[in-house]
Amino acid sequence: MQTRSLEFEDGSGSYASTTRSITVTVQPYYLAEQSEPDENHFIWAYHVRIENQGTETVRLVSRYWRITDSLGKVQEVEGEGVVGEHPVLGPGDSFEYSSGTPLTTPSGFMVGTYFMEVDNGGQFEVDVPCFSLDSPYQSRQVH
Repeated sequence: MQTRSLEFEDGSGSYASTTRSITVTVQPYYLAEQSEPDENHFIWAYHVRIENQGTETVRLVSRYWRITDSLGKVQEVEGEGVVGEHPVLGPGDSFEYSSGTPLTTPSGFMVGTYFMEVDNGGQFEVDVPCFSLDSPYQSRQVH
């Protein structure tokens, strides 16, 4: 597994990792217009790009997310496919989608796994890189 952080031209951070020639890139962003900080309700969206840089066709079967808020509270989410789809990616293909998550704290992080299937029925796991959920309401401390 290879993990790296990228910067988009607009200065926003994204996170990427590659597992078995499948690259997952995630760009999170805070949704101020949907959040209510006075009510401890903070909303993030994240955009995901899955790229097949290998030689086998793969199908995304299911996903697992671990979402941790700034107090250490963990929420686990499992399900079939992503956004109601089971994308099939041939060599060189990519699939993109957006989703979101709420937190009761002004920051946190997410990490996940996609479960993929190849043509011969074999399965493998693809790491979704850990990414930070930071709002402007999180106080920053220098250590």
